[in-house]
Amino acid sequence: MRVTQEVADQNRLKVVEVASRKFREHGYDGIGVADLMKAAGLTHGGFYKQFKGKAALMVEATAEAMAANRRFWQSIFEKNDRPRTEAFRDAYLSNLHTTNISEGCCFASLAAQAHRYGPELQEVFGEGLQELVQMIEPSYEGEADEEALRTVSLLVGALVLSRAVGDHPIGEKVRMAAHNATKASPEQAET
Repeated sequence: MRVTQEVADQNRLKVVEVASRKFREHGYDGIGVADLMKAAGLTHGGFYKQFKGKAALMVEATAEAMAANRRFWQSIFEKNDRPRTEAFRDAYLSNLHTTNISEGCCFASLAAQAHRYGPELQEVFGEGLQELVQMIEPSYEGEADEEALRTVSLLVGALVLSRAVGDHPIGEKVRMAAHNATKASPEQAET
């Protein structure tokens, strides 16, 4: 049975949304097209009608993951009257974010793999990083871009290491060290 363009568009969006979560959870190579389509409730055969290949889906799903992360951080900033860097740090290093990999930061779960898949995927990561840095820059004065990049780099690294060690006690120590290293200076706290 032939589906309408509207249904095809909805199915495509569903595959992208599912892939954005599954790639963060399993990595790009940790899940195949058949399992992605099954998770989306669709048949494997329909994949190639929607996408040129898995690499194209990776780019689109990563862009969707970045957009979901951006929406999440924006909601955190809007609900919070503290400096953005503090709100970002506390949410980023939370136990929930550490364990909720499929909904969490795609930098922590996928960035280490991006260089293997070429410039199109790297561009998505570059744009996503630039947007995140711009979101937290208002917490800093002077070299705001550099300070925001330092904060993001430190927190992403801490989350990666914390996830890597699982329940080992050093994971909490890593998060606390990153938390302490990103505490706002008195002039930043006034922002």
